[in-house]
This record gives sequence, C-alpha cells and structure tokens, in this order.
Amino acid sequence: MTNSTHRPSATGSRPKASPRHELPSADTPGHAARRLAVFAYAAVTDRHQVFDEAFSETAAREPFNTLEPRDRSFARLIAATSIRRQGELDAVIRRFIEKPLPPDTGKLWAILVTAAAQLLCLGTPAHAAISQAVDLTRGDKFAHRFDRLTNALLRRVATEGPGILAGLDGVRLNTPDWLWTRWTLAYGEDETRKLAAANLTEAALDIAVKSVSGTSAENSVETWAATLAGVVLPTGAIRVREAGRVEALPGYNDGAWWVQDAAAQLPVKLLGTIAGRSVADLCAAPGGKTAQLAAGGATVTAIDQSGRRLKRLRENLMRLHLDATVIEADVRAFASGTPAPQFDAVLLDAPCTATGTIRRHPDILRARTEDDVVRLSAIQRELLTAAAELVRPGGTLVYCTCSLEPEEGEHVVAAFLAADPRFEIRAIRAGELGVQAVSISPLGHLRTLPHHVLNDDGTLAGLDGFFAARLVRR
Repeated sequence: MTNSTHRPSATGSRPKASPRHELPSADTPGHAARRLAVFAYAAVTDRHQVFDEAFSETAAREPFNTLEPRDRSFARLIAATSIRRQGELDAVIRRFIEKPLPPDTGKLWAILVTAAAQLLCLGTPAHAAISQAVDLTRGDKFAHRFDRLTNALLRRVATEGPGILAGLDGVRLNTPDWLWTRWTLAYGEDETRKLAAANLTEAALDIAVKSVSGTSAENSVETWAATLAGVVLPTGAIRVREAGRVEALPGYNDGAWWVQDAAAQLPVKLLGTIAGRSVADLCAAPGGKTAQLAAGGATVTAIDQSGRRLKRLRENLMRLHLDATVIEADVRAFASGTPAPQFDAVLLDAPCTATGTIRRHPDILRARTEDDVVRLSAIQRELLTAAAELVRPGGTLVYCTCSLEPEEGEHVVAAFLAADPRFEIRAIRAGELGVQAVSISPLGHLRTLPHHVLNDDGTLAGLDGFFAARLVRR
C-alpha cells in the first residue's frame, strides 16, 4: 500500500495556500480554538514550519492570546491529532470528493482535516465540529464558496467515516513511504509496525527530579512521584500520565524537577558517578542533560551554537538553581583550539532528524525528508570527531541522538572508531540503565524504540527512540 498525503485538485497535487486569509472573530464557544488549530495545522503542512513554534507564535497573536488554557489545549490537541493522523484522515475525506478541487482553496483542506480529526478521533459532537467548520469556511476569502461542500462532506464523514476508517491501514497510511521503507530495512516489518503504531499515541509526561533518592526524604524521587500522582520508572524517571499544565504542577516554580523523556535521561547515566568530574555537554540546549550533570555534582561546561536556544538553557538552570559554564560556540570550532580543553567526560547529543520523538513532535512525519538523514549524518561525524579531541586519556565519550535512523547512530560510531584507534566501546550491560535487554544492541549500544516497555507486564510502555554509545579513550 502506498502512502499519500496529497489533497485532490485539478492538477493532482496539493492546492497552493494563500499567503494570508483572515477569518472573522466569533463569539461561539470553541470557534477561536478551532481557528487556532486550523492555522497551526496549515503552518506545518503548507509551510513546513515546526509545530511547536508555529503553534506558540500563532497562539500569541490576537485573538488567540486571550484564549483560556483549556481552549488552547483543545486547539493544540486538534492540530497535533490532525498532523499525526493526516494520512488516514486525508483518505477518508477523499472518499467523498466527487471531482477535483480548484488550485487555490485557501485553508479549506486544513478546515476539513481538523474537523475530521474531531469527528473520527476525538469524539467531538458532530453538530459542533461541522457547524464550526462551515463557519470557518465562510470566513476564509478563498474557501467561502465551498461552505455547502464542507457541510455535506463532513456530514458524511460523521456518519460513514468511522466505518471507512476502521477498514484502513492507519499505521501505514500515517507513515511516509521513505520512513516506512527505512525502518523496515533496519528493524523488520513487525517492529516497524509496532513503532509506527506507537507514534500515533501521545507521549506521557516524564520528569527528572533534581535530588535523587537518598539525599532527603522530602526531595526523593518517590516523594515527588506521590506528589505528582506519577510512578517511578525502572530508569529512575517519574512518569505522570495526566498532568495538565506543567507550569501549574507542584515543584515546578521551585525548581525541584524538569520535564525530560525517560530515554533522554539515559545518556547521562552512562557516565556513571560524575560528582567532582569535569564534563562537557555539547549541543547542550535546551539543557535537560546539562541539568542532570549539574544536579549530579559535575563541573559542567555547556556548549551550543544557538544563542536563542542557550537563552532557554540559562532560564532552565536559573529556575532549577543549578550552575554551569555556558558557551555559545560551534563545537567544531571550540575543539579546534590550541590546545583543546580536556574534560573527564564529554557528552555529545548531536543534532538529528529526531525521528525517535514523533510521539511528541508529529510534524517530523511531514517536515523531514531522506535528504535530511544524509545531510545530518555528515554533520554528526564531524561533531563526533571534534568531541573526541576534548576527552582526556582515560575519559569517557558518550554519543547520542534521538533518531531511529542507523545512519545517525550505529553508522556514525562505526565510522568514527574505524578512523580513531584511541577509542573503544565500553558496552552497556543489560539491566544497567533500568531498560530491558531488547533496548541494548549486540554491540552494547543503547537503542530504544517508541514501543519499548519498561516493565515485565508492559503497562509502562513508550519511550523516545534514542541511540547512545559509550566510548572510552585509551
């Protein structure tokens, strides 16, 4: 089965989005939230913007900046669901379009898809989803002439759509062809179907506590798990299944913890005891791993080339009352100094396609291409070569990415070891990190997949897809 995300049109391709189409304000409950969802969805699918940035920027503008938190959350849920399940939603809608649409229909397709997501995925009452979609269509200067089509089509989606949806291979339709092919080659058809299915679910909220168990009862992981109505994972992270607004949770403003996926917390743990050791955190922003290192007692130098992202890192450290030396620099330039500074340990979380984080960032399904894998893997090899120059003899180098692509993980490390005989693998042992043996590769690397579980009965399922290798300089 092939995968297509193209809407019908006179030319057989996606109609061009108009540069700006303003929809009128409305007092009907939920109208502004749905309008925000349409704008955010279109920003990703038509202009290939990053979802988090597109949503935040749009939500900060009038009239969306006065939305109640509940309405804003609803808008985000609609948009994210529409992006995540775009393939099957497109397929259902196409069943009810009798002739091709003209080339410029404004935000019509975004309105239809976000309405279909409400009807088929979110359980929104049909009258609310359909009437609001018709209002949005009438307010779009390019789509307004399709208000009757919108009404008739969505009524059929509401009544006939569930049956059609049940007969589709949603897991396959929602995964771009190039990713499905790559994952099948790397992990096999069975694993690919499981990880692609996991990508259709919302990720749980995982938390890292600043003080580890044993330091003080009131700041222990167990105490915070109870306070936040969460559960302590075998990895030591806390998983909170129903959190609401993060900023409103106990301990956030006090800097007692930070949000970080359980898999993303593992690379720092590969360094072992870090208290009193000098550690360089490369490509450090937004700073979750920097916080882990600082909280563990390391003397941390955090390096990143993005001033904007480092601003966020500094803000996070300030909230957490943690210290690190923060340097804005390209890692390759920093490591080329004479002499290059030396550290007891170096952690490189390299920029990547982030295909392991689709549960949190569904726009990756729509925005990334196979060319990105080639481009970024070349950069990763350069960064790892540079990072090696910062490791003192006997020191540890951890390389990691949140990508599922072997070219950004195993292949990068293999090429590096072939070129630099000073380093060797220090294999990760099964059980060392609190993950199951399936997450440890035959070579002793960490390789988590989105559907991996963290306990024997499978109730604690779901991790970001992560790769990490621990190397030691002879």
